[in-house]
Amino acid sequence: MSSAAASHRRQARLRREYLYKKSLSQASASDYEAKRRIRDALSRGKSLPTELRASYDKLKGEIDAEDTKHSVAQSHVDDEYGDAGWNDPRVCVTTSRAPSSRLKQFAKEMKLLIPNSTRINRGSHRVDELVDVCKTSDFTDLVVVQETRGEPDGLIVCHLPLGPTAYFTLNGAVLRHDLEGGAAPMSEAYPHIILNQFQTDLGKRVGNILKCLFPIPKMDTRRVVTFSNDSDHISFRHHVYKKEGNKEDKVTLFEVGPRFEMRLYQIKLGTLEMKDAENEYVLRPYMNTASKRNVL
Repeated sequence: MSSAAASHRRQARLRREYLYKKSLSQASASDYEAKRRIRDALSRGKSLPTELRASYDKLKGEIDAEDTKHSVAQSHVDDEYGDAGWNDPRVCVTTSRAPSSRLKQFAKEMKLLIPNSTRINRGSHRVDELVDVCKTSDFTDLVVVQETRGEPDGLIVCHLPLGPTAYFTLNGAVLRHDLEGGAAPMSEAYPHIILNQFQTDLGKRVGNILKCLFPIPKMDTRRVVTFSNDSDHISFRHHVYKKEGNKEDKVTLFEVGPRFEMRLYQIKLGTLEMKDAENEYVLRPYMNTASKRNVL
């Protein structure tokens, strides 16, 4: 069996296992809640709820066998990002087909922005070929930038090998050489990530997708990447800073670029080439109430 065929079989097996575990997540959540109530009753010295007495022996055995990791509820998200933090991410950056010179430059700047990333020319490669190459090359994420009439207007973040895939619109992209006063030099240090106003469950999910593109920085790093959410519109900024003399509380910011605005419009529970992957979230722009529109 060739190495390519073996890789395809492995990816198919991982996908089947992922979907099976996801199908069990609802039952697992129900069991977790029952075990939480049993722990609470035992810790308080109270009698068990009537509806849990029949299943107490089974659930108590599971409680006794659990370690710290498994004593909290698990979901498909834990399978997707279970290795986050153990190894630095490896990101592949590419473009839509036949990119303009401006989109090529934007892709280059994204490559410089994301540590441990590699930019490849899209050429005539199909999406499925692109994803296969990234999987066999052990990339953890695939980032695709898109355009309309030469203006960057789309960003896709596909986590490998299982997904998810997040789709964002882009607008107001300002490349480094377009910044007023010029851009600060591009640092190679791993940046600190600031996620502002990602408070809902979906917001935490999106924040996790974005931050896992970046490796864990050192404490003294003076490079900062900011994703700031305001009414579901995410402002992206990239700075370096220096302290003023010996004053710890005063710093000067220098914008590095690029700069752009983002908006999430879809999350799919699968990789980019999976046309039948389940939607986890789809933007509904014509909701009747503001509370339903603002979801991050």
